[in-house]
Amino acid sequence: MQVMDELEEGAGLKWVRTTVELDDHIIVPNLDPVAMSIEPDRTLEDYLASLSTLPMDHSRPLWEFHVLDFPTSDATAALAFRAHHSLGDGASLLSLLIAAADPSKVLPTTAPRRVSTMKALTPRSPSSTGAGVMVVFTVWIVSLLLLVWHTVVDIVCFAATAISMLRDPPTLFKGPGGAEFRPKRFVNRMLSLDDIKYVKSVMCCTVNDVLLGVTSAALSRYYFRKTGESGKKNIKVRSTFIVNLRKMTGLHTLASMMKSGKENDVKWGNQLGYMVLPFHIEKHDAPLKYVEKAMRIAHRKKSSMESVFTNWSALMITKIFGIKVLRHFDLIFILLFKCSFN
Repeated sequence: MQVMDELEEGAGLKWVRTTVELDDHIIVPNLDPVAMSIEPDRTLEDYLASLSTLPMDHSRPLWEFHVLDFPTSDATAALAFRAHHSLGDGASLLSLLIAAADPSKVLPTTAPRRVSTMKALTPRSPSSTGAGVMVVFTVWIVSLLLLVWHTVVDIVCFAATAISMLRDPPTLFKGPGGAEFRPKRFVNRMLSLDDIKYVKSVMCCTVNDVLLGVTSAALSRYYFRKTGESGKKNIKVRSTFIVNLRKMTGLHTLASMMKSGKENDVKWGNQLGYMVLPFHIEKHDAPLKYVEKAMRIAHRKKSSMESVFTNWSALMITKIFGIKVLRHFDLIFILLFKCSFN
C-alpha cells in the first residue's frame, strides 16, 4: 500500500508491505432479493454505478472484489474487481488476475517476431541495388515527415481540447456541466469473438478496428433513433482512447510484468497514453462502411506519437507538481467478469 512519511517535509508517497485482511477486500453486498429476481441485469448495473461514487479506503490496499451471486441474462454470477489506477493499468492487472486465477496456465503472449533470412536467388546488379536503396530511403523520409506532422497536429488538438478551446457540438452524448462528478453507469453487451475475427479477416484489419466500427455504428443508430433526424447529417464527436505503450502487446507472464529493470520491454504499473479519437455520427446502408471508416481513422492515429506525448506530459506534471495534482484526475476502473458455473 502507499504511505507518506509525515515527519519528513516534502516527502512523497512510497510503497510498503502490509498485512492483507481478506474480509476487507472480498465484499458480498446485501441486495434486495426481489430486485435480483425481477430485474437482475438492472440490479447489477445499479450496483456497479454505485461503486463509482464511493471513495476507496486509503488506509488499506486499494483493491476490492465484489461477489454478485445471482444469475443475469448473460451469466450465472458476476464478479466485479475494483482497483485504484495507481496499482497498474488494464494490461498489467489483467495479467495478474489471470495468473492468480490459474497459476498453472501460461498467460497468452504475442508471437515472437519472425526474423527473415535473406537469400540471394539471383545476383543483382549494383544499379538495381542502388535504386532499391533509394526507394526505401525515400519512403522512410516521407513516413518520418508524416509522423512528425501528424504528431504536431494531434498535440495541438489535444491541448486545445484540454483547455476547452476545441469542443464537440452539442448532442445527446454531451452531458451538462459537472457530469463528470455524477454517478457513472456501466452497460455491457456480449459479442461473439468469432464474429469479430471473421469481419477482421474479411476486411483485412485488426480487432480494434472492428470494435471501433461497431461502436461508431451503435452510436449513430442510437442518435438518429432518439432524435428522429435524417441520416444525411454528419456529426463528429470525440472520445479519449487509451493506448498500451509497452513494446510488446497482449497479456504477458506475471514474472515479466513485474520486472522493473530498464532493459525490460514489459513493465508493471501504468504504461499507457491517451489520444483523442473521433467518431463520425452518420448513416450507412452497408454496416461494413463503419468498419472501413474506423480503419482509416485508426491508420491515421497510428501515424502519430500523440499517446507517447500524453504519457510524457503526465510524468512531467507528476515530477513538477507532485502526485497530489493528478489525484484530482484519479480513475478507478471496474472490470466486470462474467462467471458461469456448472
